[in-house]
Amino acid sequence: MSVTGTEHPISEATQRPTLSTAPTPAPERAVVELVSRALAEDAPWGDVSGEASIPADATARAELVSRAHGVLAGVDCIAEAFRQADPAADITLHLGDGAPLAPGTRVATISGDARAILRAERIALNFAQRLSGIATLTARYVDAVAGTGARIADTRKTTPGLRMLERAAVRSGGAHNHRFSLSDAVMLKDNHLAVLVQQGRDLTDAIRAVRARIPHTMHLEVEVDRLDQLPAVLEAKPDTIMLDNFSLDELRAGVALIDGRAIVEASGGVNLDTVRAIAKTGVDVISVGALTHSAPSLDLGLDIETAATPGA
Repeated sequence: MSVTGTEHPISEATQRPTLSTAPTPAPERAVVELVSRALAEDAPWGDVSGEASIPADATARAELVSRAHGVLAGVDCIAEAFRQADPAADITLHLGDGAPLAPGTRVATISGDARAILRAERIALNFAQRLSGIATLTARYVDAVAGTGARIADTRKTTPGLRMLERAAVRSGGAHNHRFSLSDAVMLKDNHLAVLVQQGRDLTDAIRAVRARIPHTMHLEVEVDRLDQLPAVLEAKPDTIMLDNFSLDELRAGVALIDGRAIVEASGGVNLDTVRAIAKTGVDVISVGALTHSAPSLDLGLDIETAATPGA
C-alpha cells in the first residue's frame, strides 16, 4: 500500500481559523485494532455481494468526498480500512484531520482491487462520518466562545471502545480533552460527596484526606451543585472546582467566590444557545458531553470513478 498526501485548495469562505497546534491523531495501534474489528464485524465470512458480482481481477478508482460543510476527522481510519482490505492499494489523503470541508471537497483517492474497495467502503465511511461529525460540532462550540478565554472540553460520555478516536476528533475540532479515564485524575462528583455525607464525614477533611493519599502530581477536582458547598471545598484547596448546573448568576457568584484559587469548570445545561453566556461569566473551562454523545454524523460519500476491464 502507498499512502500519500497532497494539498487540496479550499475556498477562503469555508476555512476555519488556523489552530495553534495541529490535531493529535489517535495512536496507530488503536486505529489498526478498531478498524480490524469493524471489518470483521461487517464481513465475517466475506463480502458475498462483491464476490458474487465483481470479477476477482477487477480494479477501480474511487474518490471519498464531503457532501456537507464541516470539519474533517478520522483520516487515519479511512486509510487503514482500505489498507487492511487491500495492502497493495494506492491511497492518497488530500486533507488531514482538522481541515475544513465543503460539499464536493475531496478527502481521499483510492485505487486498487475493486472488491476490496467495496468491502472497506462502509467501514471507512462509518468511522470518518462519525468522527467528522464530532469535530464539526466541536468546532461550532469553539467558535461560539471565541474571545471569552473559556476552554471547551469533552467528557467521558463517549461510545464504549471508541473513546480514543472520539477524543482525537474533539481535538480536531479545536477543543480540549478532559481526563481520559477514571485512572487519570481524582474527580469527586456529587455521588462521591453524597457517600461522604452519609458517613458523617466533614467535607473539608474528606477532601484533604484524598489529597494526602494521591501523588503530588495528580490533579484533584471537586464537583459542587450549590453555592453553599464552596467554602468547605475551597478550604481543602482542590485544583479544579466544577460548578454543575448553576444558573448564570450562580456561575458569576461562584467565580467571584473562588477568586482564582482554583480552576473553575462549568458543566450542565450547556448547548450552543447557552455556551457563550456561560463562557462570559468568567469560568475557565466548559465541559460539554454533547460533543461526543449527541454529534450527528457528517455526510461523506465514496464514488467509484473508473473500473478497469478485467485482465487489462
